[in-house]
Amino acid sequence: MSSARTTRNRRLAVALAATLTASLALLAPAAAAPPPAASAASGAPLREVMFVGNNWDGTADVIAARGDFHRIGRVNVIPDKQERLREIHLDPVKLAFFLGVRSGPGEGHDQFVDDMYATPDGASMVVSRPSFADVVSLDLRTGRINWRFPVAGYRSDHMAVSPDGTRVAVSASTANTVHVLDISTGRQLGSFRTGDKPHENVFTSDGRLWNMSIGEVTTALDAPWLDWTKGDRKITVVDAATFETVRVIDMRSRLDAFGRDDLSDAVRPLVFIPDEKKLYFQVSFLNGFLEYDVDADRVTRLKALPGSPATDPDRTTWVNDSRHHGLSISPDGGKLCVAGTMDDYATVVDRATLKQGPLVPADKPYWATVSGDGRSCVVSESGADRVSAIDFATGERIASVPVGDHPQRVRLARVPADWTAPSAG
Repeated sequence: MSSARTTRNRRLAVALAATLTASLALLAPAAAAPPPAASAASGAPLREVMFVGNNWDGTADVIAARGDFHRIGRVNVIPDKQERLREIHLDPVKLAFFLGVRSGPGEGHDQFVDDMYATPDGASMVVSRPSFADVVSLDLRTGRINWRFPVAGYRSDHMAVSPDGTRVAVSASTANTVHVLDISTGRQLGSFRTGDKPHENVFTSDGRLWNMSIGEVTTALDAPWLDWTKGDRKITVVDAATFETVRVIDMRSRLDAFGRDDLSDAVRPLVFIPDEKKLYFQVSFLNGFLEYDVDADRVTRLKALPGSPATDPDRTTWVNDSRHHGLSISPDGGKLCVAGTMDDYATVVDRATLKQGPLVPADKPYWATVSGDGRSCVVSESGADRVSAIDFATGERIASVPVGDHPQRVRLARVPADWTAPSAG
């Protein structure tokens, strides 16, 4: 048995023991939650910020969207933690999946915040919480829960917000389903089926919603010849109004036609160029990314990026089958920013020439987002508990700010101009 699998087994044993020890205390009744407070007044002035999801400690930091990216405040996204844990401990199936998330994708930790967006009025933060298999809306003034939507199955994952900001799509990864919700009320507007383990979601300007399924990423069957064991992975494109499937893209055949049958077809983060005629995407185990022509329906280019000599060649040690996980594009479409997750760097790549800039040292960078002014790429350094901004023009780091435990998703948002964080109580 590999050392990585031995470590995972030990973590699971410790998690089971700790859970059983704590169960009796968690079954005690808790005080009723107070009713949700009213949202911010309509039409109130807003300021642009960034939300940073600290997955392992269940918080979201609010930071400036440009300049020095200083931290403005912090929101507790699990105010109902004890209530949720009681429910889980009373249901053996839910408990098994809860521990599975902890020992698998959580790397020995609970996953309390995967993705988050603001409502159009800036009054609330909508958050997907993988370990609790739900999506919640939090009042940004009080920190109280406005609504909660339990997803199908036992884990929630990546989200996307519609261009008008009124709808949010969330992947229910164990149910092979994407739910689309009214962002203000939490009411489900529709849903659709996907491939195995839906992951990233992207709305496009032509009224469509793209979902990328990544298959099973927690097994040790990571050798290229075992890629077929990872499940049914595909891109599902639906009409964002009717949720009817309009296109299915099997990247396996496209990669084979490109001459790279050795690559995984598990599409991870992707970005479109401004006219949405091409997209760039990362796949499991690849240090680099690929270019796909949407109309021609074919892979057209591959950019291989340097691997670090310190990166363990044993694929089973890579986080959830990632090698590089995080991709953003400058507003003019000229530069790509890549998070080289397992190789501990981020870099800016010229889209026309595919020439890379400096390799900026970063500790397990896990996501990449464009700053509010469009001048920088902001990456989450999950291994260092900070986010860093990299200038698109120079490729150099221009700012870093400490955040909470294991930052992952970073999203642009708007909050009331006079916003301050809710009190810890």
